[in-house]
Amino acid sequence: MTPLGAVALFAAGIWAGGINAVVGSGSLITFPTMLALGFPPVVANVCNTIGLVPGSLTGAIGYRAELKGQRDRLLRLGVAALISSLIGGMLLLYLPPGAFNVVVPVLIGVACVLVVVQPRLNRWLRARREHPRPDGGPWLWLGVFGAGIYGGYFGAAQGVLFIGLLGSFLDDGLQRINAAKNVLSLVVNAAAAVLFIMVAEVDWLAVLMVALGSTIGGFLGAKVGRKLPAPVLRGFIVCVGIAAIIKLVYG
Repeated sequence: MTPLGAVALFAAGIWAGGINAVVGSGSLITFPTMLALGFPPVVANVCNTIGLVPGSLTGAIGYRAELKGQRDRLLRLGVAALISSLIGGMLLLYLPPGAFNVVVPVLIGVACVLVVVQPRLNRWLRARREHPRPDGGPWLWLGVFGAGIYGGYFGAAQGVLFIGLLGSFLDDGLQRINAAKNVLSLVVNAAAAVLFIMVAEVDWLAVLMVALGSTIGGFLGAKVGRKLPAPVLRGFIVCVGIAAIIKLVYG
């Protein structure tokens, strides 16, 4: 990799780390950058997942105030994210690269719809729940499990999926939901990264440049995201989700 390519990956890592802290979809920046630099798709996906782990960590730390009181919920949902991310990682290594080309845009589209209708959906669910569950119940666990499989497989826009699910099943503010999303994304990325380090081909220079950039971007993104009013953050999430669909469908 040339020095210019290393700089490009570092810059892409900063941008991706910031986007991931606010909503997700940072992989839509770093992954195409690696492809443009000549990395094979699977190698690029592997290096991208590993390199974005530090950014996921700094993004979660940046939202630590909003994480207060969510430990039990995140422990339960984290188990689903951990197991499913390993399944997704194995799918990446053994399925054809285009296996999810049709499913992924549909999932992101559904997540965007959930984000838009979340306030009304929450009121509807709250009116019909006699005993609300702070952890979202079994349906949220299964939803997180499915999103974790997708995150371990590719990861682009997994944050949009998580926010759509958490916002629909949890009676909580959007910033606290975003904080929970950052932790679940960290679990998915970290688990898949450990799997890839053990069994996949890794370009460590590429990983280093993305990791350095995403670490900075995660801190910066958390600072910006925590100050956004809920309607603005919701609009930003939907815009990123639509951009992700366009990018995945049309390249």
